[in-house]
Amino acid sequence: MDVDRNTVRWQVSRYENLTRLDLYRILAARSAVFVVEQNCPYQDLDGLDDQAIHLWAQAPDDKLLAYARLLPPDTRFAEPSIGRVLTAADGRGQGLGRLLMIRALEETAKAFPGLTIRISAQQYLEKFYQGLGFETASEPYLEDDIPHLEMLRAAPGDQGSN
Repeated sequence: MDVDRNTVRWQVSRYENLTRLDLYRILAARSAVFVVEQNCPYQDLDGLDDQAIHLWAQAPDDKLLAYARLLPPDTRFAEPSIGRVLTAADGRGQGLGRLLMIRALEETAKAFPGLTIRISAQQYLEKFYQGLGFETASEPYLEDDIPHLEMLRAAPGDQGSN
């Protein structure tokens, strides 16, 4: 599916403001990508969605194209974090993943100003995240049998100190 990036609608919502349909689309996309495509049975519903800010891109036909979950400090990590990052099959190959992360960084900085951001990134995406200002902060480790790295992005003006 070719998507005109100019017609994509970006949505940001706290859990309590999500519609049932939005929540269903988000959970369906996460299941399709992380459980089915990556053949990785794991517990996606981890008790953190109700504390999160949810960010997603929607096509004109309301199909979810990309998604990220922004968590406050002291939930998954001491720092605010961005996770559950995905581009749905219909949105791939059009730069939506990069746009999603740029928006996720902006929304995270707005919600949690002045704080370093930590992510648990799949290792094969290390260079992608480095291109967005993240630095590798751990040795590779397995998470759900997939190699991951912790990565940090210093708050603007923080010159790499954590």
